[in-house]
Amino acid sequence: MAHDLSEFLKTFYEESFEGLDVMESGLLNLAAGASDTELIHQIFRSAHSIKGGAATFGLTDVAAFTHLLETLLDQLREGQRQVAQELIDVLLAAGDVVREMLVANQANRPYDAERVKELEARLKGLLAGGSGITQTRSGALQTPVSASVAGWSIQFRPHSHFFLTGNDPVRIFRELADLGELEAVPESTALPTLTELDPEASYLSWQLSLRGEIPRTAIDEVFAWVEGDCDLTISPLGEAVVVPADTALEAPSLPLSSAGKEPIGKGGGETRQRGGDHGSIRVNIEKIDSIINLVGELVITQSMLSTLGESFDMDKIQSLRDGLVQLERNTRELQEEVMRMRMLPISAVFHRFPRMVHDLSTQLGKEAELEMYGENTELDKTLVEKITDPLVHLVRNSLDHGIELPADRLAAGKSAHGTVTLNAYHKSGNIIIEVKDDGRGLDSERILQKAIRRGLVPPDATPSREQIYDLLFLPGFSTAEKVSDVSGRGVGMDVVRRNIQSVNGSVEISSTLGKGSLFTVRLPLTLAILDGQTVQVGEESYIVPLVSISESIQVKRNMVSHVASRGEAFHWRGEYLPIIRLAQVFGIHSRARELSEGLLVVVEGDGRYVGLFVDDLLGQQQVVIKSMEVNYKRVHGISGATILGDGSVALILDVPSLVRMAAGHHEGGRELHAANF
Repeated sequence: MAHDLSEFLKTFYEESFEGLDVMESGLLNLAAGASDTELIHQIFRSAHSIKGGAATFGLTDVAAFTHLLETLLDQLREGQRQVAQELIDVLLAAGDVVREMLVANQANRPYDAERVKELEARLKGLLAGGSGITQTRSGALQTPVSASVAGWSIQFRPHSHFFLTGNDPVRIFRELADLGELEAVPESTALPTLTELDPEASYLSWQLSLRGEIPRTAIDEVFAWVEGDCDLTISPLGEAVVVPADTALEAPSLPLSSAGKEPIGKGGGETRQRGGDHGSIRVNIEKIDSIINLVGELVITQSMLSTLGESFDMDKIQSLRDGLVQLERNTRELQEEVMRMRMLPISAVFHRFPRMVHDLSTQLGKEAELEMYGENTELDKTLVEKITDPLVHLVRNSLDHGIELPADRLAAGKSAHGTVTLNAYHKSGNIIIEVKDDGRGLDSERILQKAIRRGLVPPDATPSREQIYDLLFLPGFSTAEKVSDVSGRGVGMDVVRRNIQSVNGSVEISSTLGKGSLFTVRLPLTLAILDGQTVQVGEESYIVPLVSISESIQVKRNMVSHVASRGEAFHWRGEYLPIIRLAQVFGIHSRARELSEGLLVVVEGDGRYVGLFVDDLLGQQQVVIKSMEVNYKRVHGISGATILGDGSVALILDVPSLVRMAAGHHEGGRELHAANF
């Protein structure tokens, strides 16, 4: 019976990409001065696992290339080679090549063969320039004269779980048969009776005799990916035969099947492009167990309510209420647990930045290090996918515009090393992500003068510092003196704000000239469900996200002022806030005409406060968000819709968008109203 290996292959790709991330992180730590022996072993194990898996699935090109990478790492962990910047750079580049080969194989498309050959030559060059000592896979040093013998005796005893790891003794025997003359004698004394036999367990062992002038390293390569899953004893059959000293440094070619056409272990089935997004996520078993328990509670509650419904009378009204309360509690807990399953640690985003900072600072001739905090802070997987590009832009800008050259930093009394800090934490129902640098900071006067020259701001304007920083988010606006391949083309910051706003988030800037800058990204915990306050305007209901609400007040006439050309404002905590009449925004009839007849809901968005004028407050509830853009089209001031308990549809307000409307911003436009200044 043919087996579909596509799911195993998908798992292999996912685990290989994770292994490459571990390798890259470990190599960067080595480059930063870490000298932990376990760290080197961890890097080696990642490469070893990728090579073994690639060989198992017939990806011979990946396995052969990764073997060279693994050999260098093996010399490093055995102390035969010292950590050096040249070595780290080559290993990082080799990891990139392995990633490119895997992505290409996964998508069934060709990879850059010239780049592979170039890195292969660099790896072989490093190996050829080594100590001249060859070694076995076990790490024991040997002289070159004992690398090949007339034959080998192999005692091979797979562990009982051998088949569960995806391995097959027959494939191993085929590869050995390609190396020389193989004789296999099975040992079946451990085989149980038929009634006690587990069809997924391994019981047999073999005494193998392999004749021929075969290097020990070739034997070790065959058994490399079953290391730890079997008991293995290899001893020579005859006299040693002298072979060239560099035999152990060559990457062995992985054998073909007996037909000579197809690589051993190549699985059928379709491969799917991972594409960098999280098409699948790993879930802690405790979360699964919790959901199973809650489903059990729901079944019990449903059974109780069903029994009540079979012979219901008014004497059972209290039991019905108790059952409904229990149902509500179980449903809410189940909802929260399911949402937790969608949560991923932000390390899924952060892990790419150490390499980027390392490469980009080298490219720019700067000395910079990255500090990361809050890597275990969890956020919705959809947000993980959408926040990556904005954070890349912010980190690149910090390195290019913020961090100074070493000479400039020393002249300013700073350390030659600059620091970029990534920090993530939960606050007030939001995810806060901070990108901070200790660089030159933003020159608000220079930004303002450039905006005046471009006609974005009137010459006599006196904007606040926050309004000046806002100019950086305009399309095409850049403060770079010259265009480079890193930044300066005016593409980036407008994309940052637009992408963050598309997930109902906001970004704020604070900076001190000569000290550094801080970019603060504020995101909702999830894009699927939110806690909202239902408000009524005329005959319509709207949902205001609770995290945006500061308070609700009933205003008096003496609290309201009229500002020429700017509309109404009311006095709140020492400042005047603009009033937004939702009835006017959405073109509907409101029952409350005078401000004193309704309520003002004070909301915050993009760091600003406004008052939303509504007829009444109806209550708070959790709502499931349905996209307006996907199901209809984008509507300014609306972030989505939901279905209420009575079956009616309520629109969910986009508070940041409403705040920008009140401040006079044009959605998607290129300029700011002069009245803002």
